[in-house]
Amino acid sequence: MFFKKDKKNENNFLIKICALLIHAAKIDENFTEHEEEIIKKTLLELGAKREEISSQIKEAKIIEANSNQILDFTREVKNLSEKEKIKIIEALWSIIYSNKDADLYETNLMRRLTGLLYIDSKVMGDIKEKIKNKI
Repeated sequence: MFFKKDKKNENNFLIKICALLIHAAKIDENFTEHEEEIIKKTLLELGAKREEISSQIKEAKIIEANSNQILDFTREVKNLSEKEKIKIIEALWSIIYSNKDADLYETNLMRRLTGLLYIDSKVMGDIKEKIKNKI
């Protein structure tokens, strides 16, 4: 597990990450089952318990729908280690390229996240290319 937090904070943290991933999936107005599977896989890799994922996703969808800015989702993520941030960025690019293409809104989101999460532009570009080449 990546995160060493107490259970309540860990669950809240995972829900915020999930909300960010859902936001990326919904930004092109086409949230697919495949994108939701990527989100589930990412949550498991980040330490979520399989039996809690459905409720975490349900809660994250509500949070995402009621939020008007991505700062709500990125506040804690920016304090993670580089390795942890990269895992989340890989998931975001995987969601974006799950339909084989990135639109203007998706690329704009990732450009904004580069600054908000303190990710080097070259690192962001390398992750993007890595994910594109997998597809």
